[in-house]
Formats: sequence, structure tokens, C-alpha cells
Amino acid sequence: MSDGDGRAASGLTDGLSGWLRGWRPAVSMASRNLRRNRVRTVLAVLGVCIGVLAVAALGIFGNVLALGADDAIGDIGTQVVVSPNNDAGVESLSDADVASIRRAVGEPAVVPLYSDSATVARQGDQTFATVYGVEEPALAYEAAEGRLPERHRQGAILGAGIAEDLEAGAGDTVEIAGSQVRVIAVLVESQTFSPVAPDDAVFLPESAFSADGYAQALVVSDSGAEARAAADAIRESVNARQDRVELFELAALVDEINEFFDLLSTFLLGLGAISLVVAGVSILNVMLMSTVERRQEIGVMRAVGVARRDVLRVLLAEAGLIGAAGAAAGTLLTVLLVVGLVLATPAVDAALVLDPTNGYYLLLALVFGVGVGIVSGAYPAWKAASERPVEALRN
Repeated sequence: MSDGDGRAASGLTDGLSGWLRGWRPAVSMASRNLRRNRVRTVLAVLGVCIGVLAVAALGIFGNVLALGADDAIGDIGTQVVVSPNNDAGVESLSDADVASIRRAVGEPAVVPLYSDSATVARQGDQTFATVYGVEEPALAYEAAEGRLPERHRQGAILGAGIAEDLEAGAGDTVEIAGSQVRVIAVLVESQTFSPVAPDDAVFLPESAFSADGYAQALVVSDSGAEARAAADAIRESVNARQDRVELFELAALVDEINEFFDLLSTFLLGLGAISLVVAGVSILNVMLMSTVERRQEIGVMRAVGVARRDVLRVLLAEAGLIGAAGAAAGTLLTVLLVVGLVLATPAVDAALVLDPTNGYYLLLALVFGVGVGIVSGAYPAWKAASERPVEALRN
């Protein structure tokens, strides 16, 4: 390090040390002044505390709702359902259409589906279900019982809802449209919304269908962004000359849901901020009353040589201490409230409430609370420090 750099670093350290020395007596005097009128101080701190509690609690509440919704819809945003456009005279998806979709999307898996409906029965119980014909079920689904084959050649795969209604599992036999079929697997219960609802469906081999074309094709991506790109590619490629297919883009639905919860979180934060604004007005009132009552005291301080900036420091320190105390108390109460909510409400998922992103709202409320105190005390402090000592002593 050069001498110039060393001198600069030393100067910066000395400046910071001097700045802290200037504020230390101001904070000490401000603390004594606040203790002289405990009731007024406690009420001002309580106002900030309630405001910080409102901001943090409502912010966390909105975030937990958003996280819960995101967890509930699961991988909904990773799917694109492609259907024939009946308005354009296309009644089914041909092998050429499926090949075009695969070329357009590239990496994501494309699972074409035949579709029909039938009565499914077992041991006197029966239910009406959608029946899909699929060749590669493992590309889109997971098995809770049994094993999904790479190529579906025989047997039936039951959705979780159908299996529960019929009390059927892997290895059992069910009757589908009058034919006895062995169950080779039961799917994991779906956590997503989709036009292709696997829970209430039965999946058979494609050979069980005699239709000329597929009813739908399911594009399964790894992320919402990949699904959006796949949907755009299908529109540009498959629908380049004619709108042969219609797209149900689930990622767009997820975006709308996320936008709603973002709006809800902003609204809830706004409600909490109103409480903090009220607390700021309370601090402003406290500081104005304090400076009026201590006008002569401040005049004496100025008359004996106390600089204007020192008076300003003391009064700003008072406002800052009120804001800091209220913000700290509000943050602590919010943490206790959240912990109490987790312990007292079994329905609330602790992982959602304790998600690290909720810490942002605690930090936001803490900083906001301290800032409200300082901003609210700025005008009274400036007004008192700027008054001429002679006029202050005269009154």
C-alpha cells in the first residue's frame, strides 16, 4: 500500500471515529430526555411497535398465502395441453401433427393421448371414468403402486381417485367397458390442475383404441419458462399456415395466480404501512410537544455555546431511539406471533411460515420503523435547532 493510500485510509478511520464520538453523547442525552417523560415515550414506542407488527405480520401473511398457492398448484406451470382446433375443422391430432409438435418443442417430452369414457367396476362397485390411451405413461406420471412400463402394451393404470373409489391396487382386476383388465400400477395423487385429470382416469395401451387420431397431446417441461417457450414454438411451427391446434398453456394461469398474490401482498403491506404512518404522526406530535416544552432549555444550551448540529443530533437521536425501540419490539412480537401460529394451528404448514423469504418482511418492517422515527423527528429537530437562542429564552 502506498503512503497516499495509507493516509486516505487513516483519514477515513479518523473521520468515522469522530462521527461516532459526536453522536455518543447525543444518544446518551436523548436517552435521559426520553426517560424524563416515560408515559409519552412509551405511547410513541407503542405506536411504532403496532405499525411494525402490522407491516411484518401482514407481509408474512401475504407471502405465506403465495407460497401455499405455489405449493398447491405444484408443477402446473410445466405443462402445455395441445388439442385439435375444432373451429378449423380439425377433429383429432394425426401422427404428423404429433411429429410436428415434437420437432417444434425439442427437449420437452410430448405424450399423445387417445381419449374415451367408460364404466369401471370392481366387486360390485362402479364409477364412470375418462379412459386414455397412452404409450409412454412414465414420461408424464409417477406410480404410487406397481411400476409404469416404458412401453404400455397391456394392463390398466388407475388414477389415485379411481383406485380409492374401487379399493383397487396393483395386481387387482377391474372391469372396463365389460372387459376384465389387470391393474399394473396406481398413479401418485396429482397435485396439479389440468384438463387431463389423471386422478379420475384410467390409462390403457394405445392398441385398445381404434380412433383415427389422438384427442390431445401433453407437453411436459422441466420449468414454466421451458413450457412457455414450447407453447410459443408450437404456435409458430404447427400453426404457421393454419390454426390446427389449440393450446391450454398452464404457465399463463400460474402467472395470473402469481400476479394476484403479488397484488394481495402489496395491498396487505399498504394496510400495515398505514399503521406506521399513524405511528409517525404520533412521533411527530411527541417531538413537537417536547421541543415546545423544552424551548427554554434548548435556548440555554445554545446560549452557552452548544452548536446547532449538537442540538439537532440530540433531538434526532430521541426520534431515532423511539423508532428503534418500537421497531425492535414490533419485530419481536411478529416472531412470537408467527411461532405461536405454527404451534397453535396444525393446518398451517410450518415450512411455509418459516420460509427464509419471510425474513424480508421482518427486515423491511424493522428498517421502515426506524426510518419513520427519524423522518418524523426531522422537522421538530430542525425547527428547534434553528431557533435563535434569544427568542427561545425570551419565552
